[in-house]
Amino acid sequence: MNSRLKEVAQLFFKLGSIAFGGPAAHIAMMEDEVVKKRKWMTQQHFLDMVGATNLIPGPNSTEMTMHCGHERAGWKGLIVAGVCFVFPAVVITMVLAYLYQQYGQMPKVEPFIYGIKPAVIAIILGAVYRLGKKALKNIELGILGGLTLIACLLGLNEIIALFACGFLGLALYFVRKPKDKLYSIAPLILLQVAFSTGVFKMLWIFLKVGALLYGSGYVLFAFLDAELVNTGMLTRQQLIDAVAVGQFTPGPVLSTATFIGWQMGGFWGAVAATVGIFLPSFVFVSILNPLIPRMRKSKMMAAFLNAVNIAAVAVIVAVCVEMGKDTLTDWKTILIAVSSIVSVFVFKKMNSAFIVIGGALLGFVLSLI
Repeated sequence: MNSRLKEVAQLFFKLGSIAFGGPAAHIAMMEDEVVKKRKWMTQQHFLDMVGATNLIPGPNSTEMTMHCGHERAGWKGLIVAGVCFVFPAVVITMVLAYLYQQYGQMPKVEPFIYGIKPAVIAIILGAVYRLGKKALKNIELGILGGLTLIACLLGLNEIIALFACGFLGLALYFVRKPKDKLYSIAPLILLQVAFSTGVFKMLWIFLKVGALLYGSGYVLFAFLDAELVNTGMLTRQQLIDAVAVGQFTPGPVLSTATFIGWQMGGFWGAVAATVGIFLPSFVFVSILNPLIPRMRKSKMMAAFLNAVNIAAVAVIVAVCVEMGKDTLTDWKTILIAVSSIVSVFVFKKMNSAFIVIGGALLGFVLSLI
């Protein structure tokens, strides 16, 4: 077990150090590492975890690290994976928060990010291809996935799209099996624990956000604007700078909370904000993880999960399309993207870390032209 814990720690610390590009990219890198290379689980089980994780609050990619850690090394693996994935981003963000407080500006990293974003699109496309093949079990699921993709591209909230697709999958199941008996499903009860006063006030603010945050981590900024800027606890410029930090540091975008916590309360403020934002995810995943195999065994819940899985792939495709529109703006970014896509599909054993690093270096070189 100790060797497995060490393996979990090393893998997710590495991913936390090089995982740029948001949840879709992080999940793509995880799928490459834990399914394709290490074979810790089947493609189907990984896909089930992606689908189920999309249905609970919190940062999806961080919660996926916890699921993967649990599969490899039990509940200790769940904790180790989550902590190791978050740790590099938190430390880097703390350093940047200190420098920002001292000097009032961010370091110049745009040339590297310029190349990382197109490379990340290629990594996501590789995962979409692999997960899509597994999720697309029949024509009906293909239609549901297509409708979900169109709905997301037209601006429908991704969580609404996921649940709608899941319930449509259930409806199709009952149309085919009208005589099947309904078996009761125990409801998932999520408990929230609150603290207040002093540093605990900050812990409570971020604990609320972590417990209620659905979908992409980028929704975080709307919550924080309401909770902190509108109440005068943080300036809008500080929030905008915090957003920038979340964009160009590796790991979960929710490490933005660390930056904000530091601005409001120094080191202990950063610790309180970080613990608050991520703690609910550890609770939710520990409750959800044992339920996923049971969901797959129930024919009714499997129909729901199959529909959610294809919807999750559709949401990732929608994210990829939006990223492409924002990122592929000139011949340089297109060149980096094409080179990265070739690397992903031709050199299938290449570690995604090298694609990220290669994209960053190519971006830096091309920015000099």
